[in-house]
Formats: sequence, structure tokens, C-alpha cells
Amino acid sequence: MSDPLWQPSAEQIAAANLTRFTRQLEENWGVELADYAALHRFSIEEMEKFWTSLWDFSQVVSETRGERVLVDGDRMPGARFFPDARLNFAENLLRRRDDSMAIVFRAEDKVERQLSWNDLYNSVSRMTKALRAAGVVAGDRCAGFTPNAPEALIAMLAAASIGAVWTSCSPDFGVQGVLDRFGQVEPKVLFTADGYFYNGQAHDSLARMAEVMADLPTVEHVVVFPLIDEAPDVSGVPKAARWDDFVAGHAPGEIAFESLPFSHPIYILYSSGTTGVPKCIVHSAGGTLLKHLSEQQLHCDLKPGERACYFTTCGWMMWNWLASFLASELTVLLYDGSPFHPGPEALFDFADATGMNLFGTSAKYIDAVAKSGLRPAESHDLSTVRLMTSTGSPLAPEGFDFVYEHIKRDIHLASVSGGTDLIGCFAGGVPTLPVWRGELQGPILGTATDVFDDQGNPIVGVKGELVCTKPFPSMPIGFWNDPGGERYFDAYYARYADVWHHGDFVEWTEHGGMIIHGRSDATLNPGGVRIGTAEIYRQVEQFDEVVEAICIGQAWQGDTRVVLFVILRAGLVLDDDLVDRIRKRVRQECSPRHMPAKVVQVADIPRTQSGKITELAVRDVVHGREVENLEALANPEALELYRDIEELQATS
Repeated sequence: MSDPLWQPSAEQIAAANLTRFTRQLEENWGVELADYAALHRFSIEEMEKFWTSLWDFSQVVSETRGERVLVDGDRMPGARFFPDARLNFAENLLRRRDDSMAIVFRAEDKVERQLSWNDLYNSVSRMTKALRAAGVVAGDRCAGFTPNAPEALIAMLAAASIGAVWTSCSPDFGVQGVLDRFGQVEPKVLFTADGYFYNGQAHDSLARMAEVMADLPTVEHVVVFPLIDEAPDVSGVPKAARWDDFVAGHAPGEIAFESLPFSHPIYILYSSGTTGVPKCIVHSAGGTLLKHLSEQQLHCDLKPGERACYFTTCGWMMWNWLASFLASELTVLLYDGSPFHPGPEALFDFADATGMNLFGTSAKYIDAVAKSGLRPAESHDLSTVRLMTSTGSPLAPEGFDFVYEHIKRDIHLASVSGGTDLIGCFAGGVPTLPVWRGELQGPILGTATDVFDDQGNPIVGVKGELVCTKPFPSMPIGFWNDPGGERYFDAYYARYADVWHHGDFVEWTEHGGMIIHGRSDATLNPGGVRIGTAEIYRQVEQFDEVVEAICIGQAWQGDTRVVLFVILRAGLVLDDDLVDRIRKRVRQECSPRHMPAKVVQVADIPRTQSGKITELAVRDVVHGREVENLEALANPEALELYRDIEELQATS
């Protein structure tokens, strides 16, 4: 057996939050928890004791917790945590008020700003008053079409202080991509910047915002903050006001935080949209808070005063996860733009300049740094960086090697996996355990993570489906506009009775860790960002030349690339001009990550007996795998059109 890549020292283990929390559990509940496996078993077999203890350990701010911890704990879905508790999400994130740094922000090499905890509180206070004056009340939606800037956090915290629900996407989304999301949840207030920087270039947001507003009649106010220009012209955007004008007349003061139920909605996130417009996943304030506190304080070992960064956009759930750093009194390091501008050293420069302790990123980023030729261990200090987390897609064993050989030898590398659906993780880092090459260290506390075969039996050492067999606080409240809960049930619980089916293809390892082999459904995952085929189809099939299309993710050089197959009108042949126009439209109307890497003309598309196109079967054929359920297809012969396509081979 090979040695682990990293082993925490005895001093690190002794000083870990996880160790202190374990000792408190032993003392409070009269149990013996000899190792992490025992602690994890306790967290799922004694859920009420675990989550109550976590509440106390992380010092949740609340009006009341109530006596009941878990109601209908045998129901999944249907279990309710802390049904009598009342709290405010924003109050927990704004618990610190002093002149030390709360936020450090950098937009490539163009903008750099800092906010103290007092600055942050005062800014949220003014925006809260302005939103109340604009008629925002608990349950209303506030949306952000914003770069990863301090104003996005301020707007979210102001909305949350009232009990409004926050939802956001990144400014590289096209008009249709924004409408597919915000159009469903009908926001009252929409926040945007005047633009954003990427690859050294300024990109305007206001022209698209004007188009978006034409189809968002519920929006009563558009609040624009400056990033590109100090005084942006907002006259072309209906109902728009500059940020400073919107808060004018509202002096900073004490925030009147609304005390709300544990299950009150805090965020609406969006699914990949594989089978239509994206599903709107609603998360609770209490569940999100507890989930993030447990992961950040216990699994990341973060302590007050440390400095943490996650490279993300406002369209990825890691932004919501990042926002919760504030609840542990961390300095939040925000970076927006390309991580490779002006060069591949950009984020490592940021780490050294800010004294970063947690460096959060994606597997794709680590791979890109490796291919760039940069060797940060030689070019940078990185003495403060003690933890690097990787998510978005599985981190290949070679990625682990690169981190330890060329970034930093003594670092806790935590590959983590979870998702938008639970606004957190099912498996990931454990600061008191060794790191093994290619493995996530273990299941996350409070989640009954397991691996099932197709028949619903637990399996070890072989590949199967990632499941969660017991409830946890950050299960979604439900989907927006799904009053009967049918779509929510079908998304997670239809495959295995009373068990959450996550859609990842995984296996347990001999070390008690987990290997992620990728998604087990048809969701695309280029660059570690989950996207859906339906969003692409809606754009491609508007071309007169295109009759129909089918899209898959092809495993490619350690990542996934989007491959689009098109049936064209009779007599037409796919040429470079049409390929370019298709790619450009998908990029503009969806996002750059939706853009197909390859576009291939085909004569037919396989479909099921009920007439649905079958992406999974096409994906299997492209990857050289046998399709087992040919009897389910109305035209199985069409699959042969996708076998051994020359331009999808290794030389392409």
C-alpha cells in the first residue's frame, strides 16, 4: 500500500475544531468516539444530539431554538429540523462588528477594495432600510445579476435581514439564461453591476439588463452598482437607480432583523435544466446555516480571524457557501474575473497578498494551472495557505500529485462533492485524517452518505450510486412552483424509496474515503459547472437550418466537453459558418460554459418508445460502452451513427 500524500501532525489534530467538538460530544452525552468513523456514526444515529451540539458549538444566534429538534425523522422527504426555532440568517453572518477586515475584493488587476466589519454592517443597514422603503417584505424575492463583488453580499444580507429570498446568477449569462431563472421566481428588486472584467476586458451588463427587464414585469426596482465606471449611465434600463441614489437618505444604524422560522426560505438555486427550464431549488435559512457551519468549522477547521477564498461566480452554489464564511467571523476574500489574467499566477498572487488560509477552487482550475507550466511552489510563498479545497468535478489522481509536488507539500487538500441540491457536501475533507491520492477523505458529518447498487443494496469497493439514507437539515424546502411536491420527489426520491438519490457514480475505498467517477445522469459538467441540455436545445433549434439536436458530455482530457449533434434540413451540410453561429448563440444566450466544443451533423437521433430523445444511450456509444436497454428504444439502429466518429477521437 502506498503512503498517504499528507498526514496531519499530532499538534494539528489536537488543535482542530473537530477534536474539540468530539470531546464535547463525549462529555455531554457520555459516549466514546474513538475515531472519525465512530463520530460519523454518532452524527447519523443520534441526529438530534449531533445537531443540537453543533448549534451550541457554533454559537448560532437565535431568538429561540425550541425544545423539538427533529419531527417526522423517519420521513424523507418530510422530516423537519428545529420546527420551533426562530432566527435570522443575516444576523448570524453579521455577528462581528469592529474595524478588522470583513471583505477583501479584487477584480483581476482592475479593482481592489476592502470593507471592515463595521463598514459591512453599515452598508447592509442602509440597504435594508432602502429595501423596506421600497416595499420589500419577508417572502419577496431579490435577485442579483452580479459579479462576485462586495455589493452582492451586501444585497443578499440586506434581503435576508428582512426575510426576503435571494437568488442570483453570474453576469456572463445571456438574456434567455437569466429569464429562464428569474422569470420563474418573479423578483421584486434586481441588483446588477454596470459590468464586469474578464481577461482584462470590460464587459457591459446594462444592455442585457434592459432586455431582461422587458420580460420581468414583477421587478419594481433595478439597483446598479459601479464596477466599470464610477458613475454609470443607467437611463437605458427601466426602473433603474444607481446604488448610492437608492440608499440616499437612509443613515446607517441598528438593523431590525426579522425573527423567522428555521425553515424560512433564504435562497433559490437552479438545477441544470436538463429536461426543461431549470428547476428552482428552495433552501431554508436554518438548514443552510447549520450545514455550512458544520462543514466550514469542523471539516475545514476554520477559526475566527482566518482568511478564506473560494473562486466562484454568483451563479454557482459555492458563492452561497462562501457567503457563510462570515458566520464564522472569517475575512472573506472575493475574486472576480479570469483566474488567468494577467497570467496563471493571478490567484496565487492574491493568496500571498491577502494571507489566504483557505484556497477554494475547482479541479479544472488545478488542471489548468498544471498545463500552464506555472509551479507555485517555486514562484510563490503560500506560507499562510493551509487548506486547498477542490470541487465542481472529480479531482484526478494526477491533480492530487500536482498540488503536493508543485503547489505546496504541507497542505490539507480536500476534494469535496455535493451540490446545488443540498447547498453543501456529502463527502469531503476531514482535517484529522490522512489524504490519499484520488480520494475524498470521508462522508460529511450529519449526512448518511452511502453507495447503492441498482437494486438499492449498500455496496463497498465497487462503483454505484451515491445516496443519503437519512434526512439532514439542508434538504431543500422544495421546488418553486411545485405545490404538491411531485417534481421535488421525482428529482431525488423516486429511484429508491425513502432515500435521497444524488446522481453521482461513486465507490467507497479501503480507507473509508470515496472516489467520484462522475455524474450518472445526462447532466453536462464542462469545467466542473453543471449545465443542462435543454437550455442548449432551446437556442440551437431556433436556427432555421437545424431540425433537431442532441447534446452530451464527452469525457475529455480529465474534464468533460460539450458535444452537440444536429440534424439539418434536407440537402444542407454543416459548415464552419453554421458551427460558429451556433456556438456564438449558445455562448451569448446561455453562458460560455454551455458552448459546444464540437458540433457534428447526424442523420437521426435515437429516441425511446414514448418519443423522447435518449442522451444517455448516445453518451454510452460515444464512450464505447454497450447500451443495455436497447428494447426501450424505438429506433436502436440510430445509435450506430454515433459509434467511432472520427472527429471525436483522441486526435481531435
